[in-house]
Amino acid sequence: MRRQMLQFFVKYMWWIVPLVLLSACAGPQPVLRGTGDLGVVIERATGQMQVIETSGRKSLAQVSGLGDLSHASVVFSRDSRYAYVFGRDGGLTKVDLLTASIAGRVVQAGNAIGGAISQDGRLVVAQNYEPGGIKAFDADTLELVADVPADFGSEGKRSKVVGLADLPGNRFVYALFDANEIRVTDLSDPRHPKTERYPAGKQPYDALVTPDGRYYIAGLFGEDGLSLLDLWQPELGVRTILPGYGRGEQALPVYKMPHLRGWAVAGGRAYLPAIGRHEVLVVELGSWKEVTRIPVKSQPVFVMARPDGREVWVNFAFPDNGWMQVIDTFTNRTVNTFQPGRAILHLEFTPRGEAVWISARDDNKVAIYDTRSHQKLAELPAASPSGIFFTSRAFRTGF
Repeated sequence: MRRQMLQFFVKYMWWIVPLVLLSACAGPQPVLRGTGDLGVVIERATGQMQVIETSGRKSLAQVSGLGDLSHASVVFSRDSRYAYVFGRDGGLTKVDLLTASIAGRVVQAGNAIGGAISQDGRLVVAQNYEPGGIKAFDADTLELVADVPADFGSEGKRSKVVGLADLPGNRFVYALFDANEIRVTDLSDPRHPKTERYPAGKQPYDALVTPDGRYYIAGLFGEDGLSLLDLWQPELGVRTILPGYGRGEQALPVYKMPHLRGWAVAGGRAYLPAIGRHEVLVVELGSWKEVTRIPVKSQPVFVMARPDGREVWVNFAFPDNGWMQVIDTFTNRTVNTFQPGRAILHLEFTPRGEAVWISARDDNKVAIYDTRSHQKLAELPAASPSGIFFTSRAFRTGF
């Protein structure tokens, strides 16, 4: 019987041994991986970023050569494979997350501060301080396809652009800090952009778009209040909401500008940082009337809602930038105050909200917390980490 089996192997199965040897010589096979579980951590001091995995809570790779990342932001391609990194030096870098390599890079301005990606994923748009304006690039090739200057006044000056966000219909909305305006540019035909202008409050400094893409809210540095544009009825113009929320009280020194990016919208209300105050403002969506004010430990920078809307997490400006607080949106009360590390610059919830990743710049680490128990789950080393961005942003308006 054994002889017959040996004869059978020699006659019919002779090809197996070479195949096994060839497979062994080929080395380890590449790991197949999806992109929905990925994200990036900006390492601002070194011009690098880490590619991370949220489920495994681990770093997968590091990408270098990204320029000045002192105020970097990131958007993702439609398939979540590519991260577009906007550097402070005007650099726009396309990074392949699966190969952890640079797929393209252009230096498109002298001083830039973030960007957005179009609804159809074909355009990447940068907002610039110098020269003021927005520029649109082909998402595949990074070829410049539109340059829309933020000019204003009779002398043709250009304004710093802030608060850029994508809108349905391949439109983009943004604010002009120096011109006191909000503009909407239609890039459905990027070779022939069309821009509408709306007078706004004094010195808009950042903005958010509500999750449905209807309302654009810009914070104002030059006055107490916020400017709101109903993008379904833009002909009504910009209205001021929460006017004079600090009336009669001396404003505190502002050590770091609040950031409105974060979709701090929960339970039919918007939660907004009050500039120069130790408060979070709560506003009812639709009527835009103040519901209440929540006292917090210091001047809030990021006020971000957990994906289910039940909690809002807040970090603070210097000198209290090592602290965080958690607000229960059902009671509008603070339920936890804790110190994740030194110089907390950013936080990002996992796509379904079971965990939050927090960057502690001066501790050179990212801390990961369970959002139900508020207990720390893990830490990852990172060189002066700042922004944390997950690929789930690819599917959210205004991110």
